[in-house]
Amino acid sequence: MRTAIFSAEAPAQGKGQQQQYKEVDVRRLDVSDRHEFIERVFRVADEDNQRFLQKLRDRIDRVGIELPTVEVRFKRLTVQAQCQVGSRALPTLLNTMRNIAEGVLGLLGMRLGRQTTLTILKDVSGTVRPSRMTLLLGPPSSGKTTLLLALAGKLDPSLRCNGEVAYNGYPLDKFVPQKTAAYISQTDVHVGVMTVKETLDFSARCQGVGTKYDLLTELARREKEAGIRPEPEVDLFMKGTSMEGVESSLQTDYTLRILGLDICEDTIVGDQMQRGISGGQKKRVTTGEMIVGPTKVLFMDEISTGLDSSTTFQIVKCLQQIVHLGEATILMSLLQPAPETFELFDDIILLSEGQIVYQGPRDYVLEFFESCGFCCPERKGTADFLQEVTSKKDQEQYWADRQRPYRYISVLEFAQRFKRFQVGLQLENHLSVPFDKSRSHQAALVFSKHSVSTRELLKVSFEKEWLLIKRNSFFYIFKTIQLIIVALIASTTFLRTHMHSRNLDDGFIYIGALIFTLVVNMFNGFAELSLTITRLPVFYKHRDLLFYPAWIFTLPNVVLTIPFSIIESTVWVVVTYYTMGFAPEADRFFKQLLLVFLIQQMAAGLFRAIAALCRSMIIAQTGGALFLLFFFALGGFLLPKDFIPKWWIWGYWISPLVYGYNALVVNEFYASRWMDKFVTDKNGVSKRLGIAMLEGTNIFTDKNWFWIGAAGLLGFTICFNVLFTMSLTYLNPLGQPQAVISEETAKEAEGNGLPREAVSKDSTRRNVRMKSKDGSSNEEMGEMRLMTRLGNSSSNAISRVKSVGRNESAPRRGMVLPFSPLSMCFEDVNYYVDMPAEMKQQAVADNRLQLLREVTGSFRPGVLTALMGVSGAGKTTLMDVLAGRKTGGYIEGDIAISGYPKNQATFARISGYCEQNDVHSPQVTIRESLIYSAFLRLPEKIGDQDITDDIKIQFVDEVMELVELDNLKDALVGLPGISGLSTEQRKRLTIAVELVANPSIIFMDEPTSGLDARAAAIVMRTVRNTVDTGRTVVCTIHQPSIDIFEAFDEVTTVHRKIVLNDSFFFYV
Repeated sequence: MRTAIFSAEAPAQGKGQQQQYKEVDVRRLDVSDRHEFIERVFRVADEDNQRFLQKLRDRIDRVGIELPTVEVRFKRLTVQAQCQVGSRALPTLLNTMRNIAEGVLGLLGMRLGRQTTLTILKDVSGTVRPSRMTLLLGPPSSGKTTLLLALAGKLDPSLRCNGEVAYNGYPLDKFVPQKTAAYISQTDVHVGVMTVKETLDFSARCQGVGTKYDLLTELARREKEAGIRPEPEVDLFMKGTSMEGVESSLQTDYTLRILGLDICEDTIVGDQMQRGISGGQKKRVTTGEMIVGPTKVLFMDEISTGLDSSTTFQIVKCLQQIVHLGEATILMSLLQPAPETFELFDDIILLSEGQIVYQGPRDYVLEFFESCGFCCPERKGTADFLQEVTSKKDQEQYWADRQRPYRYISVLEFAQRFKRFQVGLQLENHLSVPFDKSRSHQAALVFSKHSVSTRELLKVSFEKEWLLIKRNSFFYIFKTIQLIIVALIASTTFLRTHMHSRNLDDGFIYIGALIFTLVVNMFNGFAELSLTITRLPVFYKHRDLLFYPAWIFTLPNVVLTIPFSIIESTVWVVVTYYTMGFAPEADRFFKQLLLVFLIQQMAAGLFRAIAALCRSMIIAQTGGALFLLFFFALGGFLLPKDFIPKWWIWGYWISPLVYGYNALVVNEFYASRWMDKFVTDKNGVSKRLGIAMLEGTNIFTDKNWFWIGAAGLLGFTICFNVLFTMSLTYLNPLGQPQAVISEETAKEAEGNGLPREAVSKDSTRRNVRMKSKDGSSNEEMGEMRLMTRLGNSSSNAISRVKSVGRNESAPRRGMVLPFSPLSMCFEDVNYYVDMPAEMKQQAVADNRLQLLREVTGSFRPGVLTALMGVSGAGKTTLMDVLAGRKTGGYIEGDIAISGYPKNQATFARISGYCEQNDVHSPQVTIRESLIYSAFLRLPEKIGDQDITDDIKIQFVDEVMELVELDNLKDALVGLPGISGLSTEQRKRLTIAVELVANPSIIFMDEPTSGLDARAAAIVMRTVRNTVDTGRTVVCTIHQPSIDIFEAFDEVTTVHRKIVLNDSFFFYV
């Protein structure tokens, strides 16, 4: 089972290549062999993938093996949330105190808080069938994410869920849904210092191979009985992807290939502090992390965010082939699928306001809406039409029957009409017949939490932890150097030439040196606090996916830091022991070394436990300071034991510093140089100097206290690490999403007796809606403004936005602060970085890796330029180079600003850069964010005009109006995905933060990524308004709809590090 025939091309004696065959162990395939195999078999990812999967399926069908399949059914599923109303949800001090009080009263059965029930999903029923690609569509706040989470068995426990979800007729509590199905989240959470390939390898090893090995064994047995010889390539692939415990398997290489990640497999993923792969590639890593495993049921939540249309099409096509040929079950939600991507799906589920409007074959979806009186325009994408036709603001434009007057058809009426439609009737008949459990394959569902052995999980976890230690080696080196410097300073402070052992006064100086040793090594563990908290998001993700239990994560974390602690302890004691003049006895030297090591281990365990309990940097630092204050105050050296109040004496015994302090002092003062000398106390009694010192400082005089203290430190170390493990096992991340509705919405719903609008807890509209001056809510004001400026159609919002911006809403060039319109020209721009070490290991000879090659182009004032290209082509890199944001690497070429060579020092003051990630301070309002940015970045004088504080604030107000945030100015920014502004509002705030600096040139990196058609329309209108002030604006865009594409004046296309053309598009 472990051997297969590998064919490779080798030079022939004459010209050309010849095939050579050799027998290989599939568990020991080296990197070059795997890459050669993947390159040969999957030259064109989507086309060759179908051909190869067809060969695999033919081999299985040839011997009559039936693949396990899963059908997911949900009946009368209703999900509700208890949400706060209006400003009650704001995280103010008063609200926090009220929450605590209400929580206490809630335990007593008293409910005083004003909460309302929000219906997210209302009585939905349907099925997701194997071998059929199913697309989940719906406008924002329709409940798509909640439905996916409900079907995957990952709903938040705080939600109230009624109804039934079953896999092959089995309810969720009869098996392990987290291992049977995989939910692929919208958010990309990864270890930044690991490469793409390492991330997928780790995921594959944690998930195991499932039933692949059993399938291969049965397949080989039947082929042997039938005398069938399998095709070598197919046999090698199936064996290579079915072996458990392989550090890097063919499954990882295959996944990298079909996702287009093979070009960046040796690049680190990156995070906020380190530049890594692009946003689109990171999104594909999130997808690959799950499909690399054996799971055949996938719930995929907006996996195309940040991807270009061609990459999205390729990925979806490969997934379609896996579904059709591998009989997998996939439900995928997409925001703005291109028409060609939409055509790849077999079934459509259209969700709106928490209700299913349509579910069934894609071929009948337009027929259903035509029967309701609505028609999709010729140049309109079907997916965009489906998401807008149920909207009250967009519906009228699609009314097809001009003989009858238009009448708004509600979502409820659509849902009722679908039940009478032929597809709806067929679905109802299908659901009315219970699933025959006898048809369920025994390998279809997973009944064990962890599919990989504990030994293998420990091995994988230790290897990952060691890899992270090597990648973060600077951190450990810096800690050691820091300790050496402090040790040298301490040694010169407590120099042995000034340290004597003659009397009690000399003893107190030694005690001071021992206390300093205790404090420094205690604080040495403080770094574990931040290190642990930064790793918690990835851990929580892996824990919830059942990759491994918490102790598998904590054990390597504790064990592999022990060698570094030994080194640091040895360094400290070697540098300080004899230079400070401690007892010159070898056994006491090693005893002190043991105590310092145990103190470091105890401190590290304490701060790990605090991090796991607090789960937030701010709370953890506050909690860590509180624990330190408690332990130091009651540690026996700041306040001796006899002076501690009786009601606080319990704190003395639970302070781990007590045991370290007592053990250190007893170890020193039981040395012969202290015990051989005598002193007379105030009562005239002669005592040994060492005993007198111990009694004078309230230290226990029993010399066994060295071992008692050492045992106490060891016990605390174990307890803290157990607490660390238990906290990670049972506690969930802080800041769970909270549903919020405005007071107006709540009153309107109560007055009408209608169910409140469904809002997904993970949708883009989690914002707190503040009241505007005239009493209407923010969303109502935004929709009124949208109607006023764009008419009833959001589909042509973009195509008409230029004229709207120029004639109605956009402020003209005469804003309160003047600026100079500037153009940018660049010619033959090249950009290189040092060759990554991973690529050098693969025998790459060059010392530099070229990312941009001879790029030439120009950007002009008042012209909106689109920078387009496939994901990873270098669009963001080009913008970073032009904006001067690349601090590393080597840049060549000419960049001119209005004809003058670019000077970065001055260019930074006349340019703005809007990143993909909308990073803002969460606890301030929109207006406060903009005022802060303006006051930091605006000069005191522009030309002859003095810029006063009043002018700056007036300019901030103008910018808020420009980006249409003036009615939201007092809304809290909040945390992404949890509270505050929606995604598109954050995008507009990001643009506004740059605009208040009064730049002449603005770069925007994917301002429409992650947005639906309506939200993209609002953001693009903001961009258009900015251009119409006379500024130079450049945007990178992915998956543009026809409307968004036509909003741009010029297009520059970047393809694999080369600018292909600089084209100009004009529309009348």
